[in-house]
Amino acid sequence: MRKSTKRRPHRLFLVLLVCLALPCAALGLLWLITLPDVAALRTTNPATTALMDLRQEQAKASGMRFSRHWIWVPLSRMSPHLRRAVVAAEDAAFFTHEGFDWEGMKDAALYDLEQGALKRGGSTITQQLAKNLYLSSERSVLRKAQEALITRSLEQHLTKERILELYLNVAEWGTGVYGAEAAARHHFRKSASELTEDDAAWLAAILPSPRRYDPLRKTTSLVRRYERVLHRMSQSTRRQTRID
Repeated sequence: MRKSTKRRPHRLFLVLLVCLALPCAALGLLWLITLPDVAALRTTNPATTALMDLRQEQAKASGMRFSRHWIWVPLSRMSPHLRRAVVAAEDAAFFTHEGFDWEGMKDAALYDLEQGALKRGGSTITQQLAKNLYLSSERSVLRKAQEALITRSLEQHLTKERILELYLNVAEWGTGVYGAEAAARHHFRKSASELTEDDAAWLAAILPSPRRYDPLRKTTSLVRRYERVLHRMSQSTRRQTRID
């Protein structure tokens, strides 16, 4: 009788462990099954994105007409200044990391703990692309897990140049304005290939709040961001010169 009494806690622990493990395993399997086929993005451009669909739903709910200005162009038809500006502003380590900026994520996690909420993302360009293409704007642990899986898949199946090309083509750059070509035409009345270093820095500066900022209305906070982008571009150029 004593032996059976001693075993009961162990059996109870095993039952609880199985009860917890099975739902987790099922959830993990569901995530893997429902992961988008990012390999198709090697040769196919997306017809829409989760962010665009969300904006359309928001416009419909508000009783407003939804308009989308979106013109796809290859990376080769975008100004090198824009590529440099966006990488410098959004993800300086883009070409060296594998989808995640661990230092940035650590800083963001510490900030979130202090604030008691998920506010900062520490997101790389690849993570932002995953969110724009496939995910909702919800801030939750579940969505962050989905984002991580899609980010890893993007890095495994696509080149860095293709990831950057996709990002620059689907990024939101104003109300109803998506992608570098539409942004260049909307804000500067020129094509993406004609953007100067100054133009590129302004476009990179408005990326964090594209529906709030406009480079033609130079607020104090936007000017500060623009100056930081130019500074980072200058630093990256000097580093590249030393390497060469």
